[in-house]
Amino acid sequence: MREAMNNCDEELACSGDVEAFTRLIKKNERSMYRVARSILQSENECLDAAQEAILKAYHSLSTLRDPLMFKSWLMRILVNECHRLARKTSKLVLLDDWQEQVSPYRFEENVELQEAVQYLEKELRLCIVLYYFEDMAIKDMAIILSQPEGTIKSRLSRARKKLAAYYTSESTEWRKGYE
Repeated sequence: MREAMNNCDEELACSGDVEAFTRLIKKNERSMYRVARSILQSENECLDAAQEAILKAYHSLSTLRDPLMFKSWLMRILVNECHRLARKTSKLVLLDDWQEQVSPYRFEENVELQEAVQYLEKELRLCIVLYYFEDMAIKDMAIILSQPEGTIKSRLSRARKKLAAYYTSESTEWRKGYE
């Protein structure tokens, strides 16, 4: 019943229902933040990217061919927006970013896991977040990231190995070259 209601929201949103679109955004709000946070360093940048992605999604709803792919489509827009914002601000470091507050939307409550995931390269970090924290299928990840499924599997494997090295090593040797 709930699944049918969710699908209905997606179809209603695609047909222009603002309330259905708002419900879908609310439903995906945490996921959007986690994905943005895996790409961008600043909380403000994450929120800006999410806001831009929502606006772009709303204005281009008519281009979504399959309403059931709404979440994947929205995440793809968000990833593109995050990369655009990262390129734009890559050379700019603000003092406010150094004093950021801890967000309630972080990866669960495991601080050590958060730290380990943040030390991964962007591509690996994004794959881990999408696969483990957002419970996305590799097929959907391939669509979102515009990469072959084999590449996604390879990145997940490399990320798992690096995370295992983090947990089994007492030194910081595992993260050399990735900071």
